[in-house]
Order: sequence, then C-alpha cells, then structure tokens
Amino acid sequence: MQLHAIPKGLLESSPKDLQTILTEPTLIHLNGVQTKPLFISVLLHGNEPTGFLAVQALLKKYQDRPLPRALSIFFGNITAAHKGVRRLDGQADYNRIWPGTLLAECPETQMASDIVAIMTQKSLFASIDIHNNTGLNPHYSCINKLEAQFLQLATLFGRFVVYFTRPKGVQSAAFAEHCPAVTLECGRPGQQYGVDHALEFIESCLNLTALPDHPVHQQDIDLFHTVAQVCVHNDVDFSFHRQDADLLLNEDLETLNFTEIPTGTVFGRAQHNFNSPVIAKNEDGLIVTDRFFSVQHGRLTINRPTMPSMLTLDEKVIKQDCLCYLMERLTI
Repeated sequence: MQLHAIPKGLLESSPKDLQTILTEPTLIHLNGVQTKPLFISVLLHGNEPTGFLAVQALLKKYQDRPLPRALSIFFGNITAAHKGVRRLDGQADYNRIWPGTLLAECPETQMASDIVAIMTQKSLFASIDIHNNTGLNPHYSCINKLEAQFLQLATLFGRFVVYFTRPKGVQSAAFAEHCPAVTLECGRPGQQYGVDHALEFIESCLNLTALPDHPVHQQDIDLFHTVAQVCVHNDVDFSFHRQDADLLLNEDLETLNFTEIPTGTVFGRAQHNFNSPVIAKNEDGLIVTDRFFSVQHGRLTINRPTMPSMLTLDEKVIKQDCLCYLMERLTI
C-alpha cells in the first residue's frame, strides 16, 4: 500500500497497535523543500521499534512546517510488531527479502522489488534502514560499499562502521546500487537514547544539501569488515542455562561484542565429540569454520584474533538468524 499523507492516528500509535492504522506493509511519501527524497525503512523486524519511534517523533516535530527534504517511509512487518517478535513463524525475514536475496520468490520478495522500483524512479538522496539488536552492542552503522559518500553518511551516525556483503537480501545492499545507503544499529529496544540518536541522524540527513564525496579521515572512523557469519548447526541442541544441552554457551557471551578477542577465547562447552557445533561462512558463502573455531578439551574455542558483533542471549533470535558475526579491522 502507498499513501501520500500521514494517516490519522499514526503519530499516536504504538508499534503493537500500528496494525489498526496500517493494515499491511505501507510506503508513505511526503513532500519536502528539497525534492530528492530520503528513504527510511522501519520495523523490518517487528521487535525493533526504535526506527518507528524516531520517525514518529520526527513527523510530530514537523506537523506544522514543511520537511526540509522529501521523505518516503516504509513501515515493514506490522503483524510481527503487533506480537512484539522479529518475524512470525513461517514468515519471511523482512531484512532478507530485498533484491539480491537468496530466498525463493514469494509475495514478500516481490513487494521489496516493487518498493525499490518505485523509489529509484524518484532520484534518491540516500537510504536509511533502522534496527535494534538483542545483544549488548554499541550504536554503529553498516554499509555495503566502501565509497566516500557511504562512509560519510555512516560516520554522521558515529565512528563505529561495519562493512559487509553477507547476509544477502538486506535493504541497505539493495539500495546501495542506487544511492548512498546505511543501516543503523541503535542498541537494544526500549532505550530512549536509541530513539534520540536515530532522530538526530535523520534530521541531519534531511537538512543536508549534499553528501560530501571526499574521503573520511582515518582518525574519524573505526571501520570493521564482517568476514564470517556464525550459526549453530540445526541439529545441535544449545542453551545458555541447561547443563544437558549439546552446546552450553557462556552466559556472558554478549559482553564480547565489539571487543578484539584473542586466540583461545572460549564461547562455551560442547558436550559431545562434535567436529564443531557451529558453522561459519565467509562472504562468498563458503564454510570457514576451521579458520575461526575448534573444539579443545570439550570447549568451543576461537582459533585466531577476531571481533564479534551481534552476540545475543536470545535463543530464538539465534535460531531465526545467527549466533554472531566475526569482524576484522579495516584501514582506509
């Protein structure tokens, strides 16, 4: 569904009640002083409300005055937001459905392709996808191209920037083919600072006349490259608490996020003689588990210095997505 005005009740709705205002995923177009639109996607994951709350605060602020720039907002998985979950069981992940996805064609992938087609007819200024995460992480941004305007856009949010090309089918990668695009990771849900930080970033983008195209100075950025996605094998029973689990993960694992950890760091205890209870894949989708992990004396151990991100203690999220990503520092 497409709208060209803010529907009644949207500015007062909670994410849980949004489905009474918008009955399906909705793209709203709003005019602004500068005509090249900023595109924002929120609620691609239903339990990540910060983007929605930041957009809501922005629209309240500009109720009686024009937006500095045209704005298009996609409100994504509204049914999952009603339940307060990442996605419903059996439902496609709304941040894996975009052009370039590895998913089979389905109504959600067609919807995402249609949105990209609609927006790329509008001479886009930039794209922002706003997320929360469940683990203990700093605020950071992600990009899919190491080009000056992407880096400039990312460092407008903060100095921690992650470059990645996998997983496939994410919103930022689809829009990176058409304009500078960034994903914002705004910490855990329920933190007002995350809403305020996202709002500040959106307003800065709306008020820019252009994105600088000169390089970011090395001293202004901590840039990391995602080199592996780590998942628990489907047939491995894992837990953070149950002593009889095949893989008993450390209860403080999320404290390792954005920490450069040394060889020998232990992730947990493997109860059986697994070759490895986890699987790590590189950017090309190739299995590189042995490069990063080994089981030593029944302990799942890191083989080389690395930096994890998105480690979480939420077992359902781990099953639906992954255990973590592993990164290496980049210089520009």
